[in-house]
Amino acid sequence: MTGTRCTIIPGYLLARIAEAEPELAPAVQFTLQDALHTRGRREVVATRWPGGQPPGQGGFLPPTMPLHREPAAPEQAGPPRTVVPEGAAPRRSVYDADGATTLPGRLVRGEGDPATEDVAVTEAYDGLGATWELLARSYGRDSLDGNGLVLVATVHYGQDYDNAFWDGRQMVFGDGDGVYFTRFTASLDVIAHELGHGLVQYTSGLTYVGQPGALNESVCDVIGSLVRQRVLGHDAGSADWLIGADLLTDRVQGVALRSMAAPGTAYDDPALGADPQPAHMDDYVDLPHDADNDNGGVHINSGIPNKAFHLFATELGGPAWERAGQVWFDTLATRGRIARDVDFATFAAATLVSARERYADAPEVVEALLGAWDGVGIAVS
Repeated sequence: MTGTRCTIIPGYLLARIAEAEPELAPAVQFTLQDALHTRGRREVVATRWPGGQPPGQGGFLPPTMPLHREPAAPEQAGPPRTVVPEGAAPRRSVYDADGATTLPGRLVRGEGDPATEDVAVTEAYDGLGATWELLARSYGRDSLDGNGLVLVATVHYGQDYDNAFWDGRQMVFGDGDGVYFTRFTASLDVIAHELGHGLVQYTSGLTYVGQPGALNESVCDVIGSLVRQRVLGHDAGSADWLIGADLLTDRVQGVALRSMAAPGTAYDDPALGADPQPAHMDDYVDLPHDADNDNGGVHINSGIPNKAFHLFATELGGPAWERAGQVWFDTLATRGRIARDVDFATFAAATLVSARERYADAPEVVEALLGAWDGVGIAVS
């Protein structure tokens, strides 16, 4: 995966806020500059380390808690393994940056510790656990790396920090500016979305630019939505398919950051502008592949595969994390199924391979999948 930090709020929205609200400009500019300053961090964080220990681990975890469990057996071709080790459970460490930007900060809650009075700590701890539960109970994956990776999060990062991000080793949450965005732990789907970038890092490693970058963002939206739906007990038909609805203050004219059911309709705000996401390849936005243009529209064009997943899941019905989610997970996590620079059409073809492999006796799954990709203008052969 590229060294670019993956954040939930794209730079173009932050730039609009800085322009619309001069009093917020210093905090917003710091949010943007902080991302640029640490852009290379993920580039040097490998997904596998000799002996199972990453460089610079010392400050992240108590010395008695290894980052990974004992090494798993080598991955094999075919569908990912579907059974987690007996007795496996999430392992979480939540830290408090106390308004600074030094990571990870002060340890405030470890696995099994009682809840604190800090709501952000509780939300982060619960969100990490809910994401682990989806991966383990639905897909048989023990944490992001499949090998019991400790889930680390830092809350209260920076001053009025307008973002949440995965930096290659841990989750980081700002408290928001209080005008447009509230605390970033308030949205369970945002927590799961950002952890999804960790899952991508440990599986396909999708390049964060252009179409593979938009797929990276879309897969993480899928993970975020599925975690929230599973916690709430919503099936595909009753889910709202919104990402980041709990982040927006009453000031914003909109319902969420993104809508998987109706890309392009999440917000239409005087300051933030109109939601730019397309829902069909006819409206694909071709942008330069640089940071000033959202790395080629990774947060914009993700609306297309998002809509495809929504069509797939709602056509199948029932819990979206079951058959529809399983096909997406298999596509992401099966060794060699997709390349790091996969485009939309090739990813769609790979989901067809996954569906036929996993659901050979359920032709309705393949039929729904083909219809979904056709619905967004992508033909699958």
